[in-house]
Amino acid sequence: MSYVFPPPPRVSVPVFGTDDLFPVRRVYCVGRNYADHAAEMGADTREPPFFFSKPADALVPGGGDVCYPPATGNLQHEVELVVALAGGGANILPAQALDWVYGYAVGLDLTRRDLQQRAKDKGHPWDMAKGFDQSAPIGDIHPVAAVGHPTRGAIWLKVNGDLRQSGDLEQMSWKVAEVIANLSTYVALAAGDLIFTGTPAGVSAVVRGEVLTAGVAGVGELAVRLV
Repeated sequence: MSYVFPPPPRVSVPVFGTDDLFPVRRVYCVGRNYADHAAEMGADTREPPFFFSKPADALVPGGGDVCYPPATGNLQHEVELVVALAGGGANILPAQALDWVYGYAVGLDLTRRDLQQRAKDKGHPWDMAKGFDQSAPIGDIHPVAAVGHPTRGAIWLKVNGDLRQSGDLEQMSWKVAEVIANLSTYVALAAGDLIFTGTPAGVSAVVRGEVLTAGVAGVGELAVRLV
């Protein structure tokens, strides 16, 4: 048997300081995982973690030029710590969850906020607000062996050099191990999975021509230009 047309290339993310590539299986995202961002989005209590997905081919490894998406007048940025898994399973215990982490990266969850709000109002899925083409720029993955498991440190984003988002990893409502454990009660996790872990407050609209620079202490920086 043969494919009826050539299959798409495997999506992968470079591993910092090496020639290795991290092959991506699935991309999960955590909503409202920083209290200040939850508040600016209209939530005033600590919610249980909830999740949505992006297609793997929405990733933009290394950043660079990113096309401003169609069908929106309100594209917003969300800087996030990304967890890269080297294994997994179902019903993982929090005490064991970090054993499956291969490394960490800086990511951007770009969001068509107007589409998301309309979906919320109608009880519709968020797919077209979150999972569009090039909606997930990501920096190189830094292995745990090099950076450990970051639990505190600055997470930030600038637009044209102006600081828009500024927080600290210790402000996460649900820590990385808790996120992995909770997500594994819904789906069996596996090597190649990425988890975007939420964003601090300060999300705002961006337009064509603007340059977004984001960083996480100890995990590097990422820059994109909207074209």
